[in-house]
Amino acid sequence: MRHFGRNPKLITAVLAVALLAAWPAAALAQAQDQAPPPPADQAPAPPADQAQDQAPAQAPPSYSPEQLDKLVSRIALYPDPLLAQVLAGATFSDQIPDAAKWADEHHYLTGDALANAITEDHLPWDPSVQALLPFPSVLDTMASDMDWTRSLGEAFLAQCQDVMDAVQRMRQKAKDYGYLRSNDRIIVNASGPYIDIDPVDPGFIVVPAYDPAIVFWPPRPGFFVGGAIGFGFGIGIGVAFRPWGWGYTRFDWGAHAVFINNAPWGRTWANRGSYAHPYAGVHRWGPGPRVEGHRLIRRSEEERRAPREGRARPEERHHR
Repeated sequence: MRHFGRNPKLITAVLAVALLAAWPAAALAQAQDQAPPPPADQAPAPPADQAQDQAPAQAPPSYSPEQLDKLVSRIALYPDPLLAQVLAGATFSDQIPDAAKWADEHHYLTGDALANAITEDHLPWDPSVQALLPFPSVLDTMASDMDWTRSLGEAFLAQCQDVMDAVQRMRQKAKDYGYLRSNDRIIVNASGPYIDIDPVDPGFIVVPAYDPAIVFWPPRPGFFVGGAIGFGFGIGIGVAFRPWGWGYTRFDWGAHAVFINNAPWGRTWANRGSYAHPYAGVHRWGPGPRVEGHRLIRRSEEERRAPREGRARPEERHHR
């Protein structure tokens, strides 16, 4: 230091070098403090829960006409009111297994007693699913093949008009081959471009039993086409079930519209998380514990076979 003190010019030069060496670090720190935030594509990833909320909406499914024909073939010959209720209920496919179990265990209840049980048990399912509770065989069919039920519901949400067109194609085939015709249970109206299937008695809804591999194909020589569809099994639906849309459910085939509980069904793929169809007089219970005040009696094998074979509902001798 004494040597530096004797040389002022050297001291000045050393200080200048020291200042120049320290300046980049200070300047860099200041630049980082004042720098704008990184672009969105370079921003840190949000937490996992936020990332899930920001994920793009799931794209709707797309089925070809051939796929839709196969999808609706199991139910295309159902009377219009029952067909509409099945399509609507299928859009809540996750609720079908529990509903099928409840319907099976309460199958011995009918009429007002069944309607009261549906109300009293505080069931958490959508009214469109509750509307199928009088039909344990239909719910059993849906619950036994959940891939089919889920696809049917998604197709109805995303391609309602295409689903209705597929139903008409299949009905036309069954009619052209001689299988589908009016009888003492149903009225087949094919006078226009569309085929309606209505119950003869609006208070008694038949559940047709048929093999899609037969009724949508030309009959083999000597085959009795009149016996290909069984219309012997049905369920009485009275005034007590009107809150769930029975008696007020129909298709407007020309307009590609479905009316359930006398209101256009408006649930689609886009609004499936928020849409609530109007059901006057039906309380929408939450997912809390439901009430159970009835005996639980599963169907016997004989009671299960009747709808599958298109036979009349067997007389039951359960004590309520």
